[in-house]
Amino acid sequence: MTERKPPGVDFESWIDKQIREAEERGDFATRPGRGKPLPEGLDTASYDEQWWVKQKMVREGLSHLPPTLALRKEAEDVLAAAPEAPSEQAARRLVTDLDAKIRESLRMPPPGPPLGLKPFDVDEVAQTWRDRHADRS
Repeated sequence: MTERKPPGVDFESWIDKQIREAEERGDFATRPGRGKPLPEGLDTASYDEQWWVKQKMVREGLSHLPPTLALRKEAEDVLAAAPEAPSEQAARRLVTDLDAKIRESLRMPPPGPPLGLKPFDVDEVAQTWRDRHADRS
């Protein structure tokens, strides 16, 4: 495919000829994915110059949220994990660490949408932990 398009030959037909000749030579026979559908996420209708970054992040399981949304997500995760903590002290530590982050964000708001959180009641979370573990005893 290193030869130049001859003058007067329609570009599309020249490309089609190059592809057909390469197929006949078997140049595509050993390509990975041959005969399989294209991977999902290849949307040619809308061009996004960061498509490869987004696909890499999906493959690697990464995400990026604004700091306030990341803290909201962390709060959800901590409140779900606290009742399952191995001890009441561990549950209290989880919520205390989260509350410190929330207070810092309230003191110096990071960029992005409003936080919409206030520090949680550690004693209430500890009571939830005790209630949950009293049922297991």
